[in-house]
This record gives sequence, structure tokens and C-alpha cells, in this order.
Amino acid sequence: MPGRIIDYEHTADVMYEVVADTLEELFEYAAQGMFKYITDLERVEPAKEVAVEAKGFDLENLLYRWLEEFIIIHDVEGMVFSRFKVDKIEEIEEGDERIYRIRGRAWGEKFDRGKHKPGVVVKAVTYSQMEIKRDENGKWRVKIVLDI
Repeated sequence: MPGRIIDYEHTADVMYEVVADTLEELFEYAAQGMFKYITDLERVEPAKEVAVEAKGFDLENLLYRWLEEFIIIHDVEGMVFSRFKVDKIEEIEEGDERIYRIRGRAWGEKFDRGKHKPGVVVKAVTYSQMEIKRDENGKWRVKIVLDI
């Protein structure tokens, strides 16, 4: 079964859960889930490819920073994305620390009010209830709360 995104009612914020077969898919669906609240993904053409890299001290921090990078690109460049691909998640040494690094790509286009339906404004990703884990069936799971 491919990954899936499960929506939850949550006061003043948006919360969704991502379930995926691999850690890479979990990060891809997490980004897709976030943009699903920003606009109608069906209308976003994958016209421009953008490379994204982030680092984090653990997997939750890595996910937070991965999503934060997309919020920054959206806010600064006005881009919306409909397709995501994680090329690599790895644990590396940086100085005397072990950290995680993600490298990936997203495809989308500039937001156009005449074409794209505006959704909510995502101000930030939060750590509230965020815990990346594998369930008893080997699926990766995470709940994500967005400050809107």
C-alpha cells in the first residue's frame, strides 16, 4: 500500500498523520500533506524543479527543517509544489557530532491566484505531537501539527 495522509481536527492549527513504507516516503508525503493545505495540488503543475537540503540533530528535527525549507521557499519565492522526491536521508558526522542530512527535490510552480485555489497560510511547523516511529507492521508514522 502506498503512503497516505490522514487529516485531524485540531484547534487553531492543522494536524495530519503520514503513514509510509519507507522513511524517504514519509518525508515526501509530509511535504505533500503540508502543501495540500496551502492549495489544491491537482492544479499545481510540476513545471520547475527545486533542490532542497536540510540537516537535523534527530529525525524529528530533520523533518521539521525539511518542511521549514519549503515554507521559506513558498514565502520568499511564491512557489507551490505538488511532487516531492527524497534522494537520500543519511546519518553523517559533522565536527564531533552525528547528525542527519536529507537531500531531495520538489516540483511545482509560482502561485497564481487565477489558477490556484488559496488554502490556509502555514506560518510554521511545530514539534507538538511529532514523533517519527515504526509501527508493528513496519510502517513509518508521524503526526504533524502546522501553525496556521
